[in-house]
Parts: sequence; structure tokens; C-alpha cells
Amino acid sequence: KISMMDDISKTDAEVFDAIKKEGVRIRDGLELIPSENYASKAVLQALGNFFNCKYSEGYPKKRYYGGNQFVDEVETLAIERAKKAFKVPHANVQPYSGSPANFAVYIATCQPGDTIMGQNLPDGGHLTHGWKASVTGQFYKSILYHVKSDGYLDLKEIRELAEKHKPKLIWVGATAYAREFPFEELGKIADSVGAYLAADIAHISGLVIAGVHKSPVPYAHIVTTTTHKTLRGPRGGIIMVTQKGLHKDPDLAYKIDRAVFPGLQGGPHDNQTAAIAVALGEELKPDFKKYAEQIVKNSKALAKSLMDNGIKLVTNGTDNHMILVDLTPFGKGNGIFIQDALEMANITVNKNTIPAEPSSPFYPSGIRLGTPAITTRGMKEKEMQLIGKWIAEIIMEVKDFELPEDKEERAKYFKKFKESLNQNKKINSIKKDVVVLCRKFPLYPGMGVLR
Repeated sequence: KISMMDDISKTDAEVFDAIKKEGVRIRDGLELIPSENYASKAVLQALGNFFNCKYSEGYPKKRYYGGNQFVDEVETLAIERAKKAFKVPHANVQPYSGSPANFAVYIATCQPGDTIMGQNLPDGGHLTHGWKASVTGQFYKSILYHVKSDGYLDLKEIRELAEKHKPKLIWVGATAYAREFPFEELGKIADSVGAYLAADIAHISGLVIAGVHKSPVPYAHIVTTTTHKTLRGPRGGIIMVTQKGLHKDPDLAYKIDRAVFPGLQGGPHDNQTAAIAVALGEELKPDFKKYAEQIVKNSKALAKSLMDNGIKLVTNGTDNHMILVDLTPFGKGNGIFIQDALEMANITVNKNTIPAEPSSPFYPSGIRLGTPAITTRGMKEKEMQLIGKWIAEIIMEVKDFELPEDKEERAKYFKKFKESLNQNKKINSIKKDVVVLCRKFPLYPGMGVLR
């Protein structure tokens, strides 16, 4: 066992057992959720060290507690590496995650009741871009824009909505959008109505650093990101202010920092900051560009394999790490059936809404998948062809299951469905093949908990 596991294996058998089982799940399964990735050993080690124990309210050289000289060192490293990686003049690495980072943008740029714009959630947008279930859709007047019938952003509608409503803040970015974001066009629209443009690049930040996706930095005033997706770091967030943002408001960096602390958060998670610094250091090395390029190659190869095997994709392909499967040829509200069937074969995806969703976010008609994690394991185009074939075969196995209209009947129906999965010979056969493939691409070699 690795040394980090020695103590917990002796002092808390129950938690260690759960960790061990998660290790086996990772070892023997294909992780295709596009918002998940595997951090390096170095990142994991940075998360579990003395920095976990420190309180550091404030910013480097301006703390409310003593004993922060080494925390200052590591946070300054993270800040400088973020500025270098994204080519920005200001970065705040303290947000606990992506949603708090986005909330801080609102606090810095808007007053409650101001008009904001973001991408509609069922069309691939994010909760924090003004969706009604989020406080961002409750504290602000939210105007949501959509994608066209072909799945691409409707720039004409966005322009018209911006001209009509004159928002204070416009978001660009999504959780389920498989094409390159038109940052330049959105920047022009925001400028034309005097709005801030905030680019939420949580999903594509690693691709942006590597130059395999256009950067929003020349066109946006603010850029936010998580650090655990294509960035391949710990769970955390970063807010950046661009030079364009400072031209619009010279105090914008100060306002962002004040919004994070003391506006929304207390002491930063210093171990998380250290791990972000490690991850950004990895991103600045030449190998990371090759990795990010392979993510996109794999995504395109997987998309092609799915389509070659009769599966419909939103936009008929991808430009990034993500693929959105449209399951409506087989019915509506069936994403949960496909998700569970794939998981039975050790293939992890997530159910997801599609544009013009005919069902609901709870029982959506699509699945979302991506290639960051399996690319981290070293898989390439050859493996994508095989994985796409397996996914298509499993979809065909369970395509006839339909969501009951009667809500009272659903629990019984799902139980029957799960029982059928256990007995499905094709799915059980593919599961064995998945395990064989995964064993050829070991993750964290030498970590005993994953043997």
C-alpha cells in the first residue's frame, strides 16, 4: 500500500474499505463522465499534507492569522502559474469550486435584481448562469439564450436578447456543449450593450492552456474555471481578470478578490491551493499539450465510432472533449436506462438533457460522455473505436425500455429493469471485455489500493 493509506487502513477499516472499493471501480472501469479526470500522484499528495491544518483568511502578505509565510509561498506560486498558463494579469485561486467562483463574479459586477444572461440549462448551460433553481436565477433577472435546432449556439437570438434587455453580465460556457465556443462573437455582443462578458471554461480550461481550443482571454472581461476536469487537478476553482476586464474597470481585480473574501468565503483550503499549484505546474510542461491534443483526437474518434454504429449525436460530432448523445430515436426520458445499463458494464457516463428536451432534467433523453479520464490512462483512437461499439451495443440492448407515464409505476418498473440487466448476457460479456481493456492501461501503477 502507498504510505498515505497505511494509517487509515489500521485506524478506520470502514472508510478504508470504501476507498479500496473505489480504487477497484477505477481500476476496472471506463470513466467517461466529461467533468471527471484522474489527478496525478503529486496532486493527490499535495491534497493530503500539513497545509490542510492551516487557517489563512486573507491573501498573500495580507493575512488575518499568523504563521502563513509558507502558505503565502504556495498560493503565490499557484497565482503566478495561473497567470502564465492563461496569459492573464490577475488570478484568484481561492474559490472552493466552480459554483462559488461564479457567485463571486455576480457579487463583483452586479447588484441583486440586475439583468444577466446565460445559456439555458436544458440546452447545455450551467445552473449558475441564471437557471431558475439556482440563486443566480432568483437574485437576478435572468434572460436565458438557446441553441438552434442543429445544436449550435443561436448567435442571432443572443444578439437580439442582449439588445432588448441590456444585461449587466453575460455568461458564455456550458456543461453540455460539444462545439467550440464563439468567444469573439460573444465579446462583440457584450461590448455593444456595455455588459461584462464572463467566460466559464470549467470544462475546456486544460484545452485552452494547451492551445487546442480558442482562448476567451482576448474577448472576455472575466474567466472562471474549475481545476478538476481537463485541467487535471484537485477540486477547486480559479477566477481570472483579463486585460480587457481591467480596461473596462481598473478596480475589477480588487472587486473579484473582495467578493471571494470576505464576500463569500472564509479561510481558503490551503492544501487545495497547493494541489492547484502542482497541477498548473504540470500544465506548463510540454507533455500536457500532447495530452490535451489526444483528448480531442479521442473525442472525435469516439464520436465517429458511435455514429458509425447507428447512434445519433447532438451537432453530429464534437470539437472538444465532450459528446452529447441524443437518444430520442429510441424514445424520450430514457437516459437513465442507458446510464444504468452502461454502468452495469463498468462504463460510467451521466444522463443529460438534450436541446429541446422532450422529457425533464430528472429523466432526460440523452447521455453525456467525454474522453479526459480515459486519455489520462493512455488510451487512444484504437480503443475509442472499440468503446464506441460497446456503447452502441448496450444502447441497442435496452432501447425498448420506456419511462412509465404513471409516476407511481416507475419504482416497480426500474426494479424490473435492474433485474433484467443482471441477466443480460451481452452486457455481462462486454463488462468482462471492459475489465480486460482497463487492465492494459493501469492507473497509478504501484498504488496498492488499486491492485
